[in-house]
Amino acid sequence: MIPASLAGRLRLPAIASPLFLVSGPDLVVETCRAGMVGTFPSFNQRTPEGYEAWLKDIRGRLGGGAAPGAAPWAAQFAIHRTNRRQDADMALTVQYQVPILITALGITREVVDAVHAYGGLVFHDAINMRHAKRALEAGVDGIIAVCAGAGGHAGLYNPFAFIGELRPLLGDKALILSGCMIDGAAIAGAIAAGADLAYVGTRFVNTTESLASARMKQMVIASNIDDIEYSAEVDGVGANWLRQTMPTTNLRDGAAVGTMDVTRVLGEGAKRWRDILSAGQGVGATRDTVPAAELVARLEREFHAAAGRLGRIASGAVRREAA
Repeated sequence: MIPASLAGRLRLPAIASPLFLVSGPDLVVETCRAGMVGTFPSFNQRTPEGYEAWLKDIRGRLGGGAAPGAAPWAAQFAIHRTNRRQDADMALTVQYQVPILITALGITREVVDAVHAYGGLVFHDAINMRHAKRALEAGVDGIIAVCAGAGGHAGLYNPFAFIGELRPLLGDKALILSGCMIDGAAIAGAIAAGADLAYVGTRFVNTTESLASARMKQMVIASNIDDIEYSAEVDGVGANWLRQTMPTTNLRDGAAVGTMDVTRVLGEGAKRWRDILSAGQGVGATRDTVPAAELVARLEREFHAAAGRLGRIASGAVRREAA
């Protein structure tokens, strides 16, 4: 179910997911003002000091939870021994009372308790049942089911199968569905299938407030589902990439998965995520770049149109059964 602290504060049941090198304060603020949860990864700033500057900026414009009429906001980072910034970013998250913390890779009861102590929520990314069960044991408020086709690091589960197995385990926890939530109809479909909220990612690349490069925005508009390639060879974890930006040479050249020498393959100064670009399988539905507020309004119209269609079909089926 949708947490009580979100009830009545969302224009539609959706979250704009945190996009690496794309989501920044302007996108977060304008998405929240439009009525959807706006989010960003802490690693979009290269240092804890930069992360703190963004927290101050967002909090200053939206307030601790949200400005009147706006949705809450969220920050995201990994809870894992390889994240050398974890302690610093966690301390800042608590200090500035981020309304929602989105965690990835790992999760601990200590992290959840620290966020709950100031009244915040914790949602955890999960690509399989094992990850989801561990997060539930840690006391998170919701599971983000990252399914096949999602942009960035993604799972391989079919969304209907994943929802079907997760839903009985969650009780009153929120189930957020991620993977090709590209328009309002997809959001309605996620809710109809049993999710409480949808996680919309790739479509927010093409907003005027996005930090994405002009090259990336144009490539998203020009791409379709056939241009998405799932690979673990780029950074060691399975993710969906725009095929046009993937090297045509063998990525590994005999090395372990994820140890590609990006400079050797792509040239001096090249970087993963910046030069090898990520997007989800729903990329083909993006055909323009618009302000976040306009996109949220469009998603809302599409959501209600799809929900109305479902209601009319369901009503007709009921009448036929009654007859």
